[in-house]
Amino acid sequence: MNSSKSSLATLTLGAIGVVYGDIGTSPLYAFQQVFVGGHIAVTQANILGLLSLFFWTLAVIVSIKYVVLIMRADNHGEGGLMALLALASQSVKDLPKMRRTLMTLGVFGVALFFGDGVITPAISVLSAVEGLEIVTSAAKPYVLPIALAVLFGLFAAQRHGTAKLGKFFGPIMVLWFLTIALTGIGPIWDNPSVLKAISPYYGFLFAFDHPQLAFVTLGAVFLCVTGAEALYADMGHFGKTPIRLAWFSMVMPALIMNYFGQGALVLANPKAIENPFFIMLPQWATMPMVVLATAATVIASQALISGAFSATKQTIQLGYLPRLSIIHTSEHDTGQIYVPAVNLALLIGVVTAVVFFGSSSALAAAYGISVSLVMVITTVLTFFVIRYGWGLPLPLCLLATTFFFAVDFLFFASNLLKVVDGGWFPLTMAAGLYVILATWKDGRQLLSSKMRDEALDLASFLDAVFYAPPKRVEGTAVFLTASLGIVPNAMLHNLKHNKILHKNNLFLTVENQEVPRVPLQDQVLVTALGHDCWQVVVKFGFMDEPDVPKALAQIVEHGCPLDPMSTSYFLSRDIIVPTIGKEMAPWREKIFAQMHRSASAAADFLRLPNNAVVELGSKIEI
Repeated sequence: MNSSKSSLATLTLGAIGVVYGDIGTSPLYAFQQVFVGGHIAVTQANILGLLSLFFWTLAVIVSIKYVVLIMRADNHGEGGLMALLALASQSVKDLPKMRRTLMTLGVFGVALFFGDGVITPAISVLSAVEGLEIVTSAAKPYVLPIALAVLFGLFAAQRHGTAKLGKFFGPIMVLWFLTIALTGIGPIWDNPSVLKAISPYYGFLFAFDHPQLAFVTLGAVFLCVTGAEALYADMGHFGKTPIRLAWFSMVMPALIMNYFGQGALVLANPKAIENPFFIMLPQWATMPMVVLATAATVIASQALISGAFSATKQTIQLGYLPRLSIIHTSEHDTGQIYVPAVNLALLIGVVTAVVFFGSSSALAAAYGISVSLVMVITTVLTFFVIRYGWGLPLPLCLLATTFFFAVDFLFFASNLLKVVDGGWFPLTMAAGLYVILATWKDGRQLLSSKMRDEALDLASFLDAVFYAPPKRVEGTAVFLTASLGIVPNAMLHNLKHNKILHKNNLFLTVENQEVPRVPLQDQVLVTALGHDCWQVVVKFGFMDEPDVPKALAQIVEHGCPLDPMSTSYFLSRDIIVPTIGKEMAPWREKIFAQMHRSASAAADFLRLPNNAVVELGSKIEI
């Protein structure tokens, strides 16, 4: 009983440190951005209306949509857009056109997530460091260099992993939430009338009195829920209960108290709207808060960067990216990984955003549009899961999702007004990444089709080979092939050049499943082909660590002897030659060929022993 309570407390603390970093640092800039441009007068009615919008945005989108409803749609305990996409595609697997549409929609959502991964560290760290300007105006020229130094340090530290530093994330974020809650108490105490904004009446009144202004303002109000998707994405790491407990017991109350405190402060001192978060503090506390805010934003950025690494791995497993070098930074936690190529790409994107936009206010124009569109996509995918996957009645499914779709789309429409001012930045990045993801997927399908058309049937080939068999040598040969039932190029080259055949031969196909994990006992499917040959299928989920030798250890039960010391792995190293054709545009074929050349070795990705791998090359025209 006590250990169960201790485990829940530990997981809840971990959730506070990892899950809520992004949404937890939004008070640094969200309320301030509502007043950028000077269109909203500082009156009690307007402040109450805005605070009501903040409160009910958090309540509807985070508390009800994500914490209560969306987290029910787990894929074998895992959450996030990738897990939801796999769940939705499985739900409509008997409707191929709909499945393709949902996959396209979901993959674009994944591209948007990576765009958000560039904006979040930039705006979070920059807004924290800008607190120095409250301490002294002389600090203004140094804000940008300091923010860049913090970001460079953050990305440089990724190669070392977060195993050691991660244990401090929870306590630091608990201190952060307690501090921002206490900071809001003083102004609320001086002007408790702001608490009336908990009533939705004031939000509706503001919208009815200023319909156009309220619509424009929603784009800034939406900043208070950026990061909400992390609740769902990290569900597999912490579980539903700790995430829900952390939200309702600490995170949401702290956010509400701080936003209401900022509102009360602005009512008392309209000039404080320049930076209400830091002006709300006593002079002596400003510098310590800058340090704490910087630490909190680094933690928030770290969580998103780690999420980008995990999403990259899942995207590779689902076949939308080539194999990339993935380094495990922890001996105990397989989920802690470092992807050098993604780390470098994110760093370049973040630095570009900071230098180009120059301030958190300017970055706010770029922030929100990708997140709001991801939320729209999440709602759409959820409808197909509960309707086709769970089989719930259509009226209930429409009732459960139409309201949230309308709310999400309203926020997205408001954020569209910021496209010219900066919203184009994440959308452009997402569009570029989507082209890359789609090109790799289409290219792989084209390559597989080409290889199947030119390949020999495995059963017929083996009959011909063993009619007059070549010399056989001791040991086991494992030939990797992308498709079942065809002769691997590596085997053809081996017979042609070496003119030998091993005593045991395995024709191995690795299949990635649209489920998070495949249990070890279900990973291997073996079919005997005769003549000491076997067709072997190894299945991995998109969150599994691909380990072919470990999976193959089970085939002994199927009558196939396998001695690791006498096993060789034969792989085809295909060289793609783009040609003029109708299947893909020439420029996309060139991109695919370059991606194929740049992919990391299959041997490393599948954890094959380096001293037992033989690669045989061939050229393929597409």
